[in-house]
Amino acid sequence: MPEIATKPVYLVDAYSDPVLVRIEGRVNFQNSACLRDFIGEMTQRNRVRFVLDFLHCSGMDSTFLGVLAGAALELRKRTPAGSLVLARLGPRNLELVRNLGLHRLLAVDSGNFPMNFSSGDTALACPESSELDCARLVLEAHENLVAADEGNRAKFQDVLIFLKNRVEQR
Repeated sequence: MPEIATKPVYLVDAYSDPVLVRIEGRVNFQNSACLRDFIGEMTQRNRVRFVLDFLHCSGMDSTFLGVLAGAALELRKRTPAGSLVLARLGPRNLELVRNLGLHRLLAVDSGNFPMNFSSGDTALACPESSELDCARLVLEAHENLVAADEGNRAKFQDVLIFLKNRVEQR
């Protein structure tokens, strides 16, 4: 497995408003926990507006999308509600977002989001997770996808059953 898959791929500006997260490279189950943790930490500090820049995102998996769904669901519960904007999505990544119904949960920018995307040069550290922690993250992410759009249950039913059994065995 290429080492780049586990290196940090999130460059952040935690002081901008909204908080900027630039995605560099491929995001997946191996490096999604640090983004979930970062958004959680920012939310605890009452930073609830986020923009994710996908210009240099080469791909993403369903776990990453489930992390985004979970963050969006949590941000909606706040008073006032927070926001999560996906900006500069390429055609393939936009297709993935739409196929899972996340465009109804997250704001998807059409390309003219008024923000300086050159800020954000602090890389999030993405420490390696244990196998059990990784399984828990993947399970939680896929449960988020079902919570975001019930139509995803059929798509991920086997994954959910497998991961629930795996997590419960530990």
